[in-house]
Amino acid sequence: MYEDEKLVCEDCGKEFIFTAGEQEFYAEKGLVNKPKRCPECRQARRKQHRKSRKMYETVCSKCGAQTQVPFKPVPGREVFCRDCFKQMQEEGAPVTTEAPEASSEE
Repeated sequence: MYEDEKLVCEDCGKEFIFTAGEQEFYAEKGLVNKPKRCPECRQARRKQHRKSRKMYETVCSKCGAQTQVPFKPVPGREVFCRDCFKQMQEEGAPVTTEAPEASSEE
């Protein structure tokens, strides 16, 4: 049904292939727009975005190690370092990845 398609990157001008498999994935996810950037430029853009993200210093609730998280820690809510978070996921412990809800106190 889908066929590989040549596209031109909006950032670098390089031609890249939008594969049939990628097109099928986009369709499954309900995405209707074709990619505007080649895979290399998409990766560079994501990497740049990660660098500009504000990080907050905190202490892991499980091991006590200093760590950084991309959200503002809320007093009373547990925060885990990367290693403890991964370990808890592997053990099947319930770990929420949602940002804490804003307090409705006035």
